[in-house]
Amino acid sequence: MKTDGYEEAQARGAADAYARYLAGMDASMRQKVALTAAHLLCEGRVADMGMGSGQGSHALAALYPRLDVVGVDIDPTMVALAGDRYRLANLSFVAGDIARPVFPDGSLDGIFDSSVLHHVTSYGGYRHANAAEALRAQVAELKPHGVLIVRDFLDPGPGTVLLDVPADDGDASDDPARCSTASLLERFAREFRSLHAQPGFDLEAREAPGPGWRRYRLSHKHAAEFVLRKDYRQDWVSEVKEEYTYFSQPQFEELFASFGLRVLFSSPLNNPWIVRHRFRGRFRLHAEDGRPIEWPATNYIIVGEKVAAGEGVGFRAAAAREPRGFLRLEHHRHRATGRVFDLAARAHTTIDIIPFFQLGGALELGGAVYVLARTSYPRPIACAAPALDGSRTGGYLAEPLSVVQGDRPIGQTVEETLPPTTGITPDKIRRMLAGTTYYPSPGGIMEEVRSMFVEVDPLFTTTPLGAVSGFSTSGRVRAIETCQLLRAAQVGGIPDARLELNVYDLLLRLRRPLGPWIGEAIRVDAPAEGIAPAPVNEAFARAGRRAFDRTAEPAGFLALERTRYQEVDGGGRVLGERELEHVAPVPFGTNTVAVALLAASGGEVLIGVDEEDFPAAQGFGGNSNLLVTPAWRLPREIATATAARAWIEARARDTYGLVTGEAWDLGGPYRPSPGLTAEVVFPLALEVRARTTGSGSALRWLPIAGLVERRAELPDGHLRIVLLRAAHALGIAVDR
Repeated sequence: MKTDGYEEAQARGAADAYARYLAGMDASMRQKVALTAAHLLCEGRVADMGMGSGQGSHALAALYPRLDVVGVDIDPTMVALAGDRYRLANLSFVAGDIARPVFPDGSLDGIFDSSVLHHVTSYGGYRHANAAEALRAQVAELKPHGVLIVRDFLDPGPGTVLLDVPADDGDASDDPARCSTASLLERFAREFRSLHAQPGFDLEAREAPGPGWRRYRLSHKHAAEFVLRKDYRQDWVSEVKEEYTYFSQPQFEELFASFGLRVLFSSPLNNPWIVRHRFRGRFRLHAEDGRPIEWPATNYIIVGEKVAAGEGVGFRAAAAREPRGFLRLEHHRHRATGRVFDLAARAHTTIDIIPFFQLGGALELGGAVYVLARTSYPRPIACAAPALDGSRTGGYLAEPLSVVQGDRPIGQTVEETLPPTTGITPDKIRRMLAGTTYYPSPGGIMEEVRSMFVEVDPLFTTTPLGAVSGFSTSGRVRAIETCQLLRAAQVGGIPDARLELNVYDLLLRLRRPLGPWIGEAIRVDAPAEGIAPAPVNEAFARAGRRAFDRTAEPAGFLALERTRYQEVDGGGRVLGERELEHVAPVPFGTNTVAVALLAASGGEVLIGVDEEDFPAAQGFGGNSNLLVTPAWRLPREIATATAARAWIEARARDTYGLVTGEAWDLGGPYRPSPGLTAEVVFPLALEVRARTTGSGSALRWLPIAGLVERRAELPDGHLRIVLLRAAHALGIAVDR
């Protein structure tokens, strides 16, 4: 697998090259740590393969004192530097070739490969099978239910594209220090994979698209390879040795399944800073028919859990009978407008149980708060439809413990539920706190979520759940550190919205800091024209109203479907199956965008809140009017993030008369109700610069800090999410 000179070829050499390499790796390590947080065990032994600077290994060891973290790198210099710089009792570094076994079989609880496997292929003769063989060896080193996480580059797949690049941003030489992007691309086409006997690739010049630009026809893969490294000019000779991309997303997922790994999370990633400063406006990518296509993913992550024989790794859908009553479809007519709303209602009320414990003292991170949640719980409906950003859950999620509310009081129900699921007996319960209550998706689902916080004695556990899911396994209960859980949500690592909302509410109630925001940085400074703050108290003092009557006439917006989901093992053998009912939109897709409209006024940041009528609110609370954040289901033809942003900005203009500026991803996507619908929600923050006088519907512009204080009175789940994330990103009401 390893060619002669493998170690030497990867050595960075000079001190300044080492410094640049460390700076680049350090910037990405926070994201890696956050993305893997939801899948970490809080105790055990984990290996950080190809750990680079060692910062990521150090962060894991510092965040999880009960983890034994081992950083592994093939370069002895990197190992020595890391060992000198980072010293913790639960942290060590070893030199080792990750392409070969480093640890005994069955000895690790977790393995991380962050931007390292492309080195195994590049310096191993560009043989992509090297990566597969390295992963196979690592899977053997995992214990049952250990996790393997790969964060690397992503092959966009086959096909050719048209790439437009500037020709006037440098000279016509091929000197990387001063040449134009077009000249650099032509040089790259000659020397890409420079260690190969026949380096380079075919590059065809086409008619220039306009002054100062050149257009080239090339493979989609080679276009991605170029734009991902076009700014790394100081180390150009080293960069062209490497082939970043080796597997596509389907290839990664198929490979993991073949190794007996359950895919927990698989998603292309886009580093916001790279997109903003190195992609947007710096090149244009088109299909051969001239249709604009999205820029390549800056990274990719896949998380796999090693399962025992007889446990499933994924799901496939099959035909099923008609729905038979678990859900019912209701129809409600608005009295004033005559508009009919379809509403899917579930038969039972569920309670989310959030056991938590606090650790005090320096050894336990100054009082970290942990919650117990079930992980790898099978939710095949969640993977039934493609997400806008290409993310896939695999059908196994981290989510709160839940129980159907019966005829017993809630406190007694919780007390009786915990022993068989977590081993927490009544004598281990210190107190209970009534948690949050909200509607996950009030526009289409009659569902009210209630939760109960249960403070318990500290418990680090990986208890398997009993046979409650109907599939080969029901996941495991384990402790997750709350601040790290929030960071994982900020970068897409926690798809379930209920767990995140409960953690926000718990930390704010305990007056504990939320930790740093590591999603896209948001800055709202310039005062917005025509917008002034409204008193928060007045917003909550509004009169109630009832806007709906039941009708037998459907709107045709929602449908109930029943799907037979087959759980399969790594070889494709069916282990079990269940027929599940779910809600499906008819004219629109399953992607929704929830928008935080942010405006600066009077030295504070305001959020625009609408008041709308929903039959779900009327059904639960008696009145239909509800404070909400703007949220729109996307038409099916909106298939890219760029197109979605343009569509949403137009809706903000047409609906509310707003002039918008910057747009930011407000953390990762979330699934409001993965047991009922495949809907995935993308939270977006929009800077509002002005409101056109007399145009559009009126919004209430409320101070974010005051609204966070009244969050318990905001039943709209989408508003809760975007409000708390915006407050977190802006540093408002965070360290209280």
